[in-house]
Formats: sequence, structure tokens, C-alpha cells
Amino acid sequence: MDIYSLITLIGGLAFFLYGISIMSSGLEKVAGGRLEKLLKKMTSNPLKSFVLGAGITAVIQSSSAVTVMLIGLVNSGIMQLSQTVSVIIGANLGTTITAWLLSLTGIQESAGSILKMLKPETFAPILAFIGIIMIMRSKSNKRKSVGSVLIGFAILMYGMELMAGAMSPLASMPEFQNLMIAFKNPFLGFMVGLILTAIIQSSSASIGILQALSIGGGVSWGVAIPIILGQNLGTCISAILASIGVSTNAKRVAGIHIVYNILSVGICLPLFIILNLIFRFKFLSTSISPFGIAVFHTIYNVFTALMLFPFIKLIEKLTIKFIPDKQTESEKVVFLDDRLLLSPSLAISECFRKTIDMAELVHYNYISSSKMLKSYHHKKADQINENETTIDKYEDKLGAFLLKLSGKDLNEEDSNKISHILLAIGDIERMGDHCVHILKVAEKLKDMEKKLSPEAIEELKIIVNAVSEIFDMSFQAYKNDDMELAQKVEPLEAVIKKGVRRAKNNHIQRLKDGQCCAEVSFLFSDLLNDFRRIAAHAGNIATSVIQLYDTTLDKHEYNHRNKDEDLEFKTRYKDYKSRYRVEKKITEDSAVQPQ
Repeated sequence: MDIYSLITLIGGLAFFLYGISIMSSGLEKVAGGRLEKLLKKMTSNPLKSFVLGAGITAVIQSSSAVTVMLIGLVNSGIMQLSQTVSVIIGANLGTTITAWLLSLTGIQESAGSILKMLKPETFAPILAFIGIIMIMRSKSNKRKSVGSVLIGFAILMYGMELMAGAMSPLASMPEFQNLMIAFKNPFLGFMVGLILTAIIQSSSASIGILQALSIGGGVSWGVAIPIILGQNLGTCISAILASIGVSTNAKRVAGIHIVYNILSVGICLPLFIILNLIFRFKFLSTSISPFGIAVFHTIYNVFTALMLFPFIKLIEKLTIKFIPDKQTESEKVVFLDDRLLLSPSLAISECFRKTIDMAELVHYNYISSSKMLKSYHHKKADQINENETTIDKYEDKLGAFLLKLSGKDLNEEDSNKISHILLAIGDIERMGDHCVHILKVAEKLKDMEKKLSPEAIEELKIIVNAVSEIFDMSFQAYKNDDMELAQKVEPLEAVIKKGVRRAKNNHIQRLKDGQCCAEVSFLFSDLLNDFRRIAAHAGNIATSVIQLYDTTLDKHEYNHRNKDEDLEFKTRYKDYKSRYRVEKKITEDSAVQPQ
């Protein structure tokens, strides 16, 4: 093997790893929100979690990436440790799909014409051509992502062919043959597989290298089997590195990955050695093909999954025993772990979930602060202020995380969702500020020992109830991506604006009539402004839901369109007006005189 072959081998490995990266990224974009929905379905049902773990790994082509995501989910308090065990077992099985794809490189030239069509050098260029056409000519981002998957697969296969070509001369070299004889020692072969996988941090890539090496016929079953077992354990290095600086429970996720793979190898490697000593398997001295590697890799992972799946509780207990709770350190759950950035769709889903939590705190503050106008309680006031501090933290942390997320390679749908969430965060936070201001007005009224007039209280009740409905309606629309419900918000907002305007005019008239004092008048006006602005922010959230479905919608044009021509708007406006009507005050001056 000369220097040129070595350069070709290194280049082939680079193409191989880059192809996996492009293909994985494209597959995740094609999956879009479906990946996050799959993860959401993870329940306490171990079998369902096992299937989902295998499915997600087959999509993103990396069991290590799935484990790192699980560490992030547990570190953020999104998942429980017990839910991850069966997912990790499933992920180990899901990663075998790559070996099957790579086994296509082993199809011989002597094969029939149909089988030869399956050779990567035959179909990979066709896929690359289709992929580049899709990227250059398609307007749909989803189709462009499919094009990326095809190009990534073609690059991966091209890298595999380069590695196979560079390694093929090794089979006839006496030095290589002597090395392979040395690797017949199971423990040495196991260590080679472990170290190689730990260095490149990809079991798929190390399996690919072994398959490329086997094409020349220089690798026997007896050499390949221990190496494959070592590769399965070596893949744990990514989880170990990802667990640095996380909570104890998140460290245990990496621990479960390690314990499972140690148990798998600890049972299978001695079993293989003992059975070989007893039966002296003759096939071990014969050459293994890329197809044979894929077969054994799958059989091994299916066997270990069936063998250890009934003992998932025991695996969890063993891990907890090896990684005990820290006695001297009180750990806090991380708000959103940066490891979630590995899967943008999942990260967006969790940011969305956090905005719902944020909105629920604001909703509590709205209900409580409105009630404080009638009866002030110090404990409730403290809770409102504490919630407001939490809401501000939500805004800061979510905003910072979403900015990091926006720097990732995203499809159009995910980019729109990030903008949607960022807008909602700002509106939710400002609604919280107005709730706190309502509380301050309630506190001033208590300190001044003043009360609003009965007429002002009745008007305020109508507006409070209307704002309560628009609040609930806008957040239900946001939570459920319900455009139909979002369209019902705007006419109610118009009714609230008119009601606030009329309540202000009525109050000015009462002030003129001497029915209330100036101090209370200013506070009442401030309250009306707070309620109107809360309604306006609710309207903004509803409009952003509509924009999520219609990305061409201009918010300014939508809000200032001619609503007299919108029959649906007029019908809903009339309905809301009948329910939340603030009556105009009729004074002696404005009353109609008899003829």
C-alpha cells in the first residue's frame, strides 16, 4: 500500500463521513415535526419506546446522536431516566440499517444485470444527478431536503468505493495477512474495533471501514466478529463526552448506554470463544463479505436486544448504583440543554412547550391580579411577583436558545416556527407586565382606601370577562395551531377596544358629574389601558398563528383591511358585542329633549 493509496483511503473516509452528515441532516429535515411527535409519544410503555428508538436512529443514522439527545432531554427534565433504557436498546438496533446500505458495495461484477444495478457505482451517480436537479429546480424546501438526502447517499457510497479501492491491494500483501492472523486473537480484535470507533466516534463509519476492507477477501469471520463487538462498545465514547457537566440523572443516560453495551459484549464475546472452543467453527477461517458483516451486525443486535430487554429495570438499577446521587450538591434541572440543538425539530418543540408554560403563569397572574381589584391579598401578590420574575427568565433563556437555534441549518417550516415562537414570547412577557401593573393599581386602591364607583366596577367586569375570553382563545389557538380559532380573536379585540373607549368616556362624564375623585379616575384609566393592551397582545399572538399557515400574509395589511366587506368578521363582531357591550352613559345634556 503506497502513499497514494493512503491518500485515497483518507479522502474516501472524509467523503464517507461527510455523506453520512448530509444524509442525516436531510432526513431530519424531511421528517420535520414528525420526529418531535415520535419523541412525544414516548411513554412508560417500554416496547413502544424500543420501536421509536430504533425508528428514530434509522432516520438520523446514528445511535450516538440519539443517546446525546436523550442526555439533553433528561438534563432539561423533559424525560425521565426510566423512559430512556428501552429507547437506547432500540437505537442500537436501528443503527444496523447503515451496514445494510453499505453492504451493496460488495456486489460482485459477475452478478446478474439486475443485481449489478444495485451496485453503488451504478445507481449512486443517478441519485446524485436527481438530487442536484431537485435542489436547483425545486421551490419546495422539503423536496430540496430530499435532494440533499440523495446527494448525501451518493457521496457516502462514493467514499465507500474509494476506501474499498484503496484497501483492495492489501489482501495480497504478506504483511497484511500476518496482521489479520494476529487479529484472530478475539481480545486483540475487540480492542481494535473499540479504539477505532472511539477515535472516529461513529460505529457506522467503523463498520463501513471494515466492510471496505472485507471486499478484497482479506478479512475472515474469525477476525471480523470480535472487531464488530468492539465497535458496538466503542460507540459509547460520544455519550461519555456528552455527559460531562450535566446532572446526575443525565449522566445515568450515558451510563445506561455503557452498561447495556458492556453486558452485551460481556455475554456474547465469552460465549463466542467458548462455543468456538467446543465446536471449532470452520466458517471462521473463511472470508467475510460486506453482506456477511451486515448480517452478523444485525443478528448480534437483535440477539442482545431480545436477551436484555426483559431486564431493563435491572439495567437502570445497576446504572443508578454505579452513578449514585451526589450528597453534597443540590442539582437543578437545566432550562433547555444545548444538546437538544442536535435535533432542531425537537428543540423547537421543547421551546414551544416552554412558551405554553410561560403563558400559563401569565394566565394565573391575569386571573389573580383582576381579582385583587375586588379583594387584596398579600400572599397572592407575592405569588404574582414571583411568577413575573420567572416569566422574565423564560423570556431571556428562550430568546437566547432560539437565537442559537436559528443559526442551525433549518428548513423553511422550522424557520417560520422559530419566528412564530419569538414573537409569541415578546407578547406573552408584555402581557405579564400589564398583569403586574394591574396588581400595583389594586395595591394603590387599597393603600388609598378608595373604591371605584359601582358603574365603573360594572364596566370593568364586562371588560375583564372579555379580555379573559380573548386570552383563553388566543392561547388555545397558539397551543393547538388552530387557525380557525385564531380568526375569531380579531372581532373580539375590536369589541374590547370599543368597550374600553366607551368606558373611558363614561368615566370622564362621571368625573364631571362629581361621582368620583381625580385620583381614582387616573387609576381607572390605567386599568383600562392595561386590559386593552393585553387584548392587543392576544390579538398579535392569534395573527402569528394565521401567519404560520399563510407565510405571505402581511400583518399590517391584515389588521387594516376593510372589515366592512368581511361578512364573517361582522357576524362575529355582532355576537361579541351583544355579550360584552359597555353601555354609553346618557347625561341630561346629551338626552333627547321632548318636542
